[in-house]
Amino acid sequence: MKTKHVLLYLVLFLTSNMVFGQTKQDSLAIKQAALDYIESQHKPNPKQMDGALHPRMVKRTFWKDKATGKDYVRETTTESMVLLAESYNKNGDKFPSSPKKEVILLDVSERTASVKLIADEWIDYMHIVKLNGTWKIINVLWQYKDTKQH
Repeated sequence: MKTKHVLLYLVLFLTSNMVFGQTKQDSLAIKQAALDYIESQHKPNPKQMDGALHPRMVKRTFWKDKATGKDYVRETTTESMVLLAESYNKNGDKFPSSPKKEVILLDVSERTASVKLIADEWIDYMHIVKLNGTWKIINVLWQYKDTKQH
């Protein structure tokens, strides 16, 4: 009787891993995509940024029009982020000497993940997708911690 239970638990365990498909390697790759996104800005590295992003990634935030006082949504593309990674911190003065970079996996499925990145003055919520075996950031919604900076 005990052997049947052990076999049943083993089958259930193996089946659940096949159904959900998330592995430790996936979790590490998802985290690395988020780290590549922020670290490519710490030490300007456009190739690192490009490697983290899906070509059709869109990054959004809310902003306030100074003339009208109205809120609106600003969008940034992969191309703009790659250019940003090349030039934003060229003088090394945009980040503290030990920048904060905390990656929290909010939800991970077989081919999609939701991640929260807390980095110095910013909070980024990311959707990351697994295509052709590689995890890429496809959506980002971000804000300054101090929303008055928008």
